[in-house]
Amino acid sequence: MTSNARPGTRILGSLRSADGTGVVRIEDRYGTGIGDLWSALTDPGRLARWYGQVEGDLRPGGHFRLHVGSADIDATGRVEACEPPRRLLVTTRETEQSCLRGQGVPPYDEAIEATLTADGDQAIVVIEIRGMPLDKIAFYGAGWQIQAYQRWPLAPWPAERTSQPRPVPASPAACLQASFTPRAR
Repeated sequence: MTSNARPGTRILGSLRSADGTGVVRIEDRYGTGIGDLWSALTDPGRLARWYGQVEGDLRPGGHFRLHVGSADIDATGRVEACEPPRRLLVTTRETEQSCLRGQGVPPYDEAIEATLTADGDQAIVVIEIRGMPLDKIAFYGAGWQIQAYQRWPLAPWPAERTSQPRPVPASPAACLQASFTPRAR
């Protein structure tokens, strides 16, 4: 599950198992700073453009609702860890109503962890999704690979960029409160 299809960009992916469940790992490099990439992963307006709509208590320990329009999935979640601008860990679970609308697997607990690393004037992101049923890992891996290729946080770069990167909050407590604060429309 790797691709070098986009010129100048590399998306690497892998599938594995851990504790009896599937793990999908996606890695990509961006020609932007770590603060801007962090914003693409934590700002609700930017997140909605490439992944889904998020609302709720978006501070560490807080609960939120997620709607992924491209897959017609509704889920609930919890912010488990937030270490700006390096690491974000959330857990999610599809709602029963959403599952009944679709034809997927029964709801399961999923952990989504994003780890960011600065590399000069670029940033590297690794997103690891854990918890899916092992017999569905190829399906989920392909879905995340397509998401990464077509809708990744900064695609198309740099046309998507509409403002300067926001300053990174200094503490985990301020992390999602600052990063997920909806902007006035």
